[in-house]
Amino acid sequence: MRLSSVLLPLAGLAVFLAVWEAVPRLGLVNPAFLPPPSVIPAAFLRELASGLWPSAVASSLGHYAIGLVVGAALGVALGIVTGMSRAMEGLTAWVVRVLRPVPGLAWVPFAIIWFGVAPSAAVFIIAVGVFWIVYFAAHGAIRGVDRDLIELAAAFGFRSAPARLVKVLLPAAAPGILVGLRTALGQAWMAVVAAEIFGVFGLGQRMMQASSLLATDIVVVYMLTMAALYGLIDSLFVALQGWLLRWKA
Repeated sequence: MRLSSVLLPLAGLAVFLAVWEAVPRLGLVNPAFLPPPSVIPAAFLRELASGLWPSAVASSLGHYAIGLVVGAALGVALGIVTGMSRAMEGLTAWVVRVLRPVPGLAWVPFAIIWFGVAPSAAVFIIAVGVFWIVYFAAHGAIRGVDRDLIELAAAFGFRSAPARLVKVLLPAAAPGILVGLRTALGQAWMAVVAAEIFGVFGLGQRMMQASSLLATDIVVVYMLTMAALYGLIDSLFVALQGWLLRWKA
């Protein structure tokens, strides 16, 4: 690894932090609106000592994990079914066209009506945000499988739909499905904030509470927390993806 590949990103980060620190310190922006990065560690320690930070992280991770699993599972399942069957694709075509353009936030009123201000409402919003990304990734990946592979599998006796799915379609479509799942990891974090700002306890709610008090240092603490959690989860997923696709090496 070249030294410049390590030093350049660090230099860029250092410049960014220096500019960020200078802007409020020089009075170009009110520090109440943009706190300098030097005050963030102290704000984090206060949140940690109060117990709010670990509680909010645990709550949001619970919403995130359940919503991600539910949305991804449904998206993969329906994507595979419609990818394998022209009849199912035609049956669901207009349902997809009608529902797909509806943004996740538009479902918030229904989530509150159906589930109340409860964790299940947050899980619902996150699952909706994840579902469409994974659905289209799975559908496209299944449809993109080389027809010659399917014909070859049929020649070797794998003629039933379950046999084709297990032996040919899933292995061939796995890279595309995994790309969709990785994209969904980030989308799910955005949905977490949207789901929690309406009162469900977690990182999003804590950010809104802090912003209402102009405690922007606390807001930044939770923004960085979400960024760090996403970075960790994404890194773990990339490692899992490499292991699952090791046969491609």
